[in-house]
Amino acid sequence: MNNATADNILQLGLGFWGSKTLLSAVELGVFTELAKGPLDASTLAIRLGIHPRSARDFLDALVALKMLERNGDRYSNTASTELYLDRAKPSYVGGILEMANMRLFGFWNSLTEGLRTGKPQNEAKDGVSTFEKLYENPERLEGFLKGMTGISLPAAKAIAKSFDWDKFKTFADVGCAQGAVPVQLALHHGHLTGIGYDLQPVQPIFEKYIRSHALQNRLRFQAGNFFKDPLPKVDVLVMGHILHDWNLEEKKLILGKAYEALPQGGALIVYEALIDDDRRENAFGLLMSLNMLIETQGGFDYTGADCCGWKRETGIRETRVEHFVGPDSMVIGIK
Repeated sequence: MNNATADNILQLGLGFWGSKTLLSAVELGVFTELAKGPLDASTLAIRLGIHPRSARDFLDALVALKMLERNGDRYSNTASTELYLDRAKPSYVGGILEMANMRLFGFWNSLTEGLRTGKPQNEAKDGVSTFEKLYENPERLEGFLKGMTGISLPAAKAIAKSFDWDKFKTFADVGCAQGAVPVQLALHHGHLTGIGYDLQPVQPIFEKYIRSHALQNRLRFQAGNFFKDPLPKVDVLVMGHILHDWNLEEKKLILGKAYEALPQGGALIVYEALIDDDRRENAFGLLMSLNMLIETQGGFDYTGADCCGWKRETGIRETRVEHFVGPDSMVIGIK
């Protein structure tokens, strides 16, 4: 007797219902408002400016999706949404979700076209560079970088704790964004000094974040383009969520430039949502790779074994993979 049901098929196929409910909640500021204290549906609807017709269904759907809690008729955040979806907290990851709501949600509707053509399905279809569009608007860029900080903080703390930093004195975070990794490394290891390396428009955002942690005497910004300019000559180079943006030739070029910049015995740490070597388990990593199809000309995600192999091609030795948090893992290599 076949006991198979269609439940999981329907749940996945209609998963965009739950996704858009969460994205709209972030857009409306549900979690930020509830961070001030529990509220009943009517009061919350008025504060958010939403129509009463479906306010209760909307909020109860968030309860069922484990994004809100309800005690009697009053709604409140869960522990996770309180920490990560309140715009007033430095741990806020909603910047990425806001971008997903404004941009990616619509672009993913063209995934089938992307699979057939192998071409990106974002602004590039109209001849606009995604990165140029992002970096030309300081407010949008800061929102995006804040979101990257929220996403990167668990990985940054894990790298600070799990890697043996006692052997090294200097580091640079390539594609530093707001500076989550440099700050965590400096906070955990008082002997380290570091560089945040990114495009010029990032500098004021990086320096503002560094000042907020009073680390400007140990951390500094260096503007650069890793395709055109040399990488900083430091003991350790860190690259987080960088390589997956680029095609294989570009990935190897960046890794080669890292090899050139490092001293003998220096380390290169690459962290991503690495796909498991058997390509069966890390759905997030595989879906992220499809997102690279949507967003980039040739980017793709990869396995730890892939990255170890590319590093060894450059001359970097002693490569190993360490899983540390959520879907993320790091690949460590020593020159």
